[in-house]
Parts: sequence; structure tokens; C-alpha cells
Amino acid sequence: MNQSDSDTIFNGGVSSYGGIEIETPSTSAGNGPMSASSLNNADSSANVSGGPTKVVSHSPLIVGSTMNRDLRRPSGLSTLSGVFAPVALSMFSVLLFLRMGFVVGQLGFLMTVVELLLAYFIILLTVLSLCAISSNGAIEGGGVYYMISRSLGPEFGGSIGLLFFIANVFSCALYVSGFTEAFMSNFASGDLSNGSWKFFYCVCVSVVLLVLVLLGSGLFAKTALITFVVIGICFGSFIATVLFRSPMNITVPVSNTYRYEVWVNESDPSAGKEVDLNQTITANYTGFSFATVKENLFTNYTFDYTTGKKTDFALMFAIIFSGVTGLMAGANMSGELARPSVSIPRGTLNAVFTTLGVYILAAFLVAASCSNDLLQNDYGVMMDVNFSPLFILVGIFATTFFSSMSNLIGASRVLNRLAHDKLFGAVLSPAAYEVSSGNPVASVIISWVCVVLVLLIGAMNKIAKITSIFFLLSYMGVNIATLALELTSAPNFRPTFKYFSWYTCALGIVSTVTMMLVIDAAMSAIAIVILMVLIMFLHYQAPPGSWGSISQALIYHQVRKYLLLLDSRKEHVKYWRPQVLLLVSRPASCCPLIDFANDLKKSGLYVIGHVHREGTFNNSDAVTSDPLQKVYPFWLSLVDYLKVKSFVELTISPSVRHGVQQLIRLSGLGAMKPNTVVVGFHETQRSETTLNETKLLKDLKYSKIGRNDVVEYFTNADYIPNVGSANELHGNPTERLDSEEYVSILKDALHLNKNLCVARHFTFFDKDMVLKNLNKRYIDVWPVDLLKPDQTGLGWDNSCLFLLQLACILSMSSRWKSATLRVFICVNSLQDMHRRERQLKEMLGHLRIKGKSIVVPWDHVVCHFTDGNASVKDSADLPRPYISAMNEMVRRHCADTAICFMNLPLPPEDIANSEQYLELLRSLTGDLPPTLLVHGLSSVISTAL
Repeated sequence: MNQSDSDTIFNGGVSSYGGIEIETPSTSAGNGPMSASSLNNADSSANVSGGPTKVVSHSPLIVGSTMNRDLRRPSGLSTLSGVFAPVALSMFSVLLFLRMGFVVGQLGFLMTVVELLLAYFIILLTVLSLCAISSNGAIEGGGVYYMISRSLGPEFGGSIGLLFFIANVFSCALYVSGFTEAFMSNFASGDLSNGSWKFFYCVCVSVVLLVLVLLGSGLFAKTALITFVVIGICFGSFIATVLFRSPMNITVPVSNTYRYEVWVNESDPSAGKEVDLNQTITANYTGFSFATVKENLFTNYTFDYTTGKKTDFALMFAIIFSGVTGLMAGANMSGELARPSVSIPRGTLNAVFTTLGVYILAAFLVAASCSNDLLQNDYGVMMDVNFSPLFILVGIFATTFFSSMSNLIGASRVLNRLAHDKLFGAVLSPAAYEVSSGNPVASVIISWVCVVLVLLIGAMNKIAKITSIFFLLSYMGVNIATLALELTSAPNFRPTFKYFSWYTCALGIVSTVTMMLVIDAAMSAIAIVILMVLIMFLHYQAPPGSWGSISQALIYHQVRKYLLLLDSRKEHVKYWRPQVLLLVSRPASCCPLIDFANDLKKSGLYVIGHVHREGTFNNSDAVTSDPLQKVYPFWLSLVDYLKVKSFVELTISPSVRHGVQQLIRLSGLGAMKPNTVVVGFHETQRSETTLNETKLLKDLKYSKIGRNDVVEYFTNADYIPNVGSANELHGNPTERLDSEEYVSILKDALHLNKNLCVARHFTFFDKDMVLKNLNKRYIDVWPVDLLKPDQTGLGWDNSCLFLLQLACILSMSSRWKSATLRVFICVNSLQDMHRRERQLKEMLGHLRIKGKSIVVPWDHVVCHFTDGNASVKDSADLPRPYISAMNEMVRRHCADTAICFMNLPLPPEDIANSEQYLELLRSLTGDLPPTLLVHGLSSVISTAL
């Protein structure tokens, strides 16, 4: 490997220290790659000498004047019309008018209150998480999807967002169908009530919804307030009925055929029952009476006359919970609210507690005025006892119609935000169209078409369960997002809403999952599988979002905690692993070595280090900019394109040697520090290889910096010096490292107690081609100390054992498992070769290393050393014939060798012998396969359990 001075130094630039950064709400996920030229020109106009410091944004964030901008939208909706009314109306649904009497009749008043409190407790946990997220920053349109995606990232947010869109579409269809059924049961008859007419009525209702939603959020707000007032009047009519209407008998509806069954033959029970609709069966309405309250105080489970199924606690809870799950209606309006971060928490909480109070009041009123027989046998008891049944009928129409309208708006807003974020590519691009007022008309029309298609499919009861599960998945996503933000302890997570903790978030997750299983375990499993498939799809297909990654924050939080627990004083040889620092000058010629070192680390630390050799600062009083800030992204992109698992450490130093010392001392963190330094060889001629020639750069679907820009940067940086201004660092990038400085670097690594590896012949190493070649199937190890040729026994020192350990680790790598490890031991021909081979096999077995043992006679090699050279102490003084003979012997055995490991002779004491030492290494490794010269200092192999 050739050591070159430096890469290009960029002009100007200002680092932002302590700047305040606010996320731009309009940021989308589809950011284009950053080019080398654009990065060179970035921040070039920053003023750094004299005057105030100029804060520069390095990401799609707003700084400075944005802090003073009023985040209020003047034309937006208020808390009352935009959040409170939609949430309250969605949570009333049909439970208030059609199901509350039946629930009280089965559960009794006390258990009804318990189940209401339990359901609202589960809902409140999610509401607390929703309030926390919504009060932590500016919110745009998209509601729940926007919050989850900006907290958990595009994969989880996009998948939850799509399911939430589908749930809103299905829910809208369900409410439209419910509205139509109520209308037909009261006003249609004969041929006008068949299936075709029902679909026609549903489409007509949906068209009215479409027109209202297309007219904008202002009309929706007015509709919400009017509907809320109407429902208040309708419920008020029931209160007045209970307080002022006299007792009477109410006829049980004929739809309850079970109540109209009579024995065919009273004397013969085996004859069974039949329905007799000619009789009149009544139940008592008592008016307000404490005696009636006492009658309806406790549970009295019978069966549901519409399905014939026996009732129990779980069934009643499912009815209650399914009726109060509209808590996201206000969040869906986030893009239309004047102050969403204030309105969503305030309006949602008030709506939750208001509806809870109304439900408890409704439960008490029906328990105090209707007999248990009436409650159990008449779903429409509130309508039948009312002064005017029309009030309750209008209430039913109002709740179902508004809920369907709210779902259509929610679906369109989520779809519009998904289209803007480009998570699903061009498929959703038409949905991004908006009119000048900001109303997403395209998303509204697409959502309406989906609703009509669902109505055409029919089977509403089957769809209802999966819809509820999709809604619960979105609630779970909100809780997960808040829990993740809380666990990261991120300083910028400072929601103004404080009434939550990680306990409430965790309970919210558990409760939503539990409810999913209670509703339908099989469908819940299917929904989770769909969610996982969408997450995987978006992980590989969606462009990376520039919203910040919660996973990175969580990883940082956990890694910091565990790094503090990792104690270097507790290291043990049994758990030793290589932690590699690879020193790189020219990436163009080092890509094969970078890839090879990645196979050596065995789950250990891998750091790629580079020194920019520059002069000293001309102005020592101020650091104008750090050129490495602009260089660093290109190195990270290079690592991405090579697909190696490594860190990158860059430093600036007046000399490469001093820079390497910095890297060796400072690379890593805590107990994760490099213990092995790998360097390329100092060749006599500089390699002219470019990144264009390497096959190791892989294709990435998305990258901050394009592949061509990375190639261009590292090509230009090797040859084109960048002449900067007077305040910059200066150097000569074309000057090469001399032999004395190179050898000094080797000595420094050993003096700093690091294992040392010198790699040669890796410039054109094609690992894939080698491993595909069945002939190149060996990893050779030559544990021979050239300074002590007389010590040919198996009493190996740490250096030889380290050499063997590295070769063993390489053979354990998944990509090298097809290669065979060969260990060579050199002996005199007079010695017992078979005995030595047996000893070597036993030793390898003792060390649990799988490999072939080969004994090689080397009398013809060692004779060149013993001829008057017995007192050689310095590697630079080793006889050249001795080294040449050693090289020739290795070459004879390496015809089928992929990688060769050899002992590295220690660098000479006298630095003046550097060139002589390098010439010795050239002679030793000449014409060999890719070779790693290794000198180990630490004990790395353990035979103990």
C-alpha cells in the first residue's frame, strides 16, 4: 500500500456549535444524493473572521428566524370544532343510543361502570401518549401517521399509516352501511329494501359525504358543532323522558323472535317451540325509580337476541370498547388545526372525560327507569320510551353520518401525507394533489372510491373485526413511539404535556395487544403479519427519511450504557478477539485490503483510519473550520458501498507518523480499543489503481452520496491538490511517505503495545474469484522466526500463536469456510519428521484448530544463516541468500494458496537501516500470493475451559 500525503482540502466552511435547530415540517423522505461538487461548495460563503458567528444548518432544518415564527395557523380550526367535537362524536357512535340499554341489562349498572372505566383506562393510556407526542413539536397533516413516522421512522410509520388508512376506509363504509340500514328500516319497505337498493342508498350517502369533505375543513367544523348540538338535544330528550314521563308498558320488538317463542305442546316439551307473532309481549318502563336501580344493579347474563350467543363479561366489553375507539378523530385533523400541539391534547382529553361522564349518566338513567326484562329484550329501548322516538332516530343518524365523515377525512389526510412522503413511490403520487386552499381533493376522491368498493364487497360484519384490529395497531404504534422517545432520554423530547411516563406507554402497548387478542386472535395474527411484511418492504424500498431515526437514538442510549459496563480491566484471554485498526492512505488501492480485514475481525472492533497530512495553522488563535467535516461523509459512503462493518476515524497532522500515533492512541471508546494495527506495504512504485477499476463497490438503492461522486472524490483527492485560503491547512498531497517514516510507524505500533500486521499483494486481490477457483483453496501459515532458525520446535511464542489465531479466525469466516488451513513447520532433515508432524497435529487438536499439518525440511535454507551469521540480532542484517531461499521454499508450496501468513521480522533498532529492512521484506514476500506479515505481542489463545 502506498502512503500518500492527503486528500483534497475543502474551502471555507463553518461548524455550528450550540446552534438551535427546528425541524422543517415540510421535509419529505425523498432527498436526492449529495454530490462531491455540491459538498465542496457548501458553506463557502460563511463569515468566520470578525463579526458574529454565522450559524449554518447542515440538514433540512430551520434555524434562526424560525424560532420567532408563530406556529399558529390563522385560518385553522379551533380546539372545540377541530378536536373536541369530532372526538366526542366519534366516541359516542351508536353505543349511546342503541347499545347502552342492552349492556346495562346484561352487566348491571355497577359492572357497566367498571367496564366503562376499564375501557376508558385503556383508551386514556393511548391518549396520554398521543398528547405527549403531539405537544413535542410542530405537527402537519397526516395525524397518527405523521406522529408515528416522525418518531419511529418511515418503515414503521408508513406501514402503520397504510393500515390506518385502510381502517378508516373500512370504518367509513361500516358507518355508511349502518346509517343506510337505520334509514331503510324506518322509511323503506317492500322492493325498496333489497340488496341492490341498499347499495344504491349507500352510494348516495357516500356522495353526500364526498361533497361535504371536498368543500373543506371549515364546513366540517361547522358540521361537527351542529352535529354535537343535535346529539346533545337528542340525549337531553331522553333525560327529560326519564325524569318526567310516567310508567308504562313497552311492546317488545318482533325482531326479538326468541321472546315470542311458545311451546308447540306444553304437555310435550320435546315438541319444541315456535314463534307466535300474534301475541303482544310487553316489558315495564317505570320512570325514575330507585327500586328499578336496585333491580338493575348486578349482572344477569342471558343471550344476545340478534345473534343467539350467550353473553358474558368479554362480549359486553367488546361491545363497549368497539363503540369508544374514535379517539384519533382530532389527531386526523392535525393539518387543519390552528395550534395542533395545543388543541390535540386539550380537546382529546376533554372529549374523553366528557363522553365517559355521558356514558355513565346514560347507564344510570336506563338502569333507573327500565326493567331488566325491557333492557335485555329491546335494543331500541331509548327510542321506544322517548317522548318522541324521532329524537333518538335523529341522534342515531347524526352519530353514524358524522363518524363516517370523520373517517373519510382521516383516510384522505393520511393518504395525502403518505403521497407527499413518497414512501410508496409513484403509486400514490396522484394523491399528493391539493387545491390552493390546501384541501387534498385527490386523496379525498381516491378514499371515496375505496369506500364505494368496500360497500360493493359487502360482508360488513366480517370487516368490522379487522377494522378494529387495524385501529388498535395504530394505537399501539402511538404508544410504542412515545415509549421509544421516553426511553432514549433525548434532550429534545420535551413535550409540554407532562402527565405520562414509560409505565403508561408500556401499559398502553400491553392493553392494545390484549384487546386485539380478545377481539380475534387469528385476525390479530394476520394483521401483525401484514404489518411485518409492510415494514420489511418499506425498509428495502422506501427512501431514507430525513426525520431522525428513533432506532439510532435507542441504540445510542443502550450502547452508551453497555460501554460503561465494558471494563478493560476484566479482559480475559478466553474471550479475546481481534480489534483491528486498518491504516489507509489511498482507498482506491486498498479496497481489497479493507474487504479482507473485515473478515479478520471475528465480531470484533474494526476501524479504518486515515491521516490527512497538512501544515500547521497559520492563525493559531482561531480554528476557522474542520476540513474533515466535509471529508467524513465520503468515507462513510465508501464503507457503505464496500458493505463492510467498520468505523471510520480521520485525523489531521503535520506528519503521517504523528497522525498514526493519534489514531492508535485515540481510536475506539472505553474498552473497545484496537489491539491490532494493519498497514499496507511500502512499495517502490505508487499504485495507479482507481476506484473505477474495483469490483468491490456494491450498488445501494438509496445513499446520501451517489456512487459516482464517491469514486470522483477519491480519484481527484489522490492527485489534485486543493490550494486554499490563508486560514486553511497547507500540504503537498502528491509527496510520498519515505521509508524511514514508514518503518517508524511500524515501530510505534509495537511500542504502543499493539499487534502488527503488514499486508502485501492485496491491491489486485479478488477474493470472490479466488474462492470460486477450486485450486486456490488453502490458507497457509508459516510460524517461523527468521532470527531464530535453530528453534524449530513447537514451543511457539506469542507472535507465532497470534499468527495461527488470525489464520484460524479467517478460516472460520463464513466466506472462507471452503478454504483449508495448512500449518507448516520447518525441520532439519536429520530430525524425526513423522514425530514432529504427529506433535503438530496434537498441538492443533489441543488448540481446537482444524487444519492440515505439513512438515517441511529446510536444511537448504537455514544453511545460509549459519554460515558465519550465528550472532545476527537485527533483522536488517539477515543474509539475503537466507531470505531468498526462504522465499523460494514458500513459493514452492503456495501454488494453490489463497492467503499466506508469515512472521514479521522486527523493525531494525537503527532507523537508518529502514530501506535495508524494507528490501528484506520485499525479498521475503516477492512473487507470493497475498501475504500478511504478522508480529503479535499479546497472549491470544487459551486451552482452559
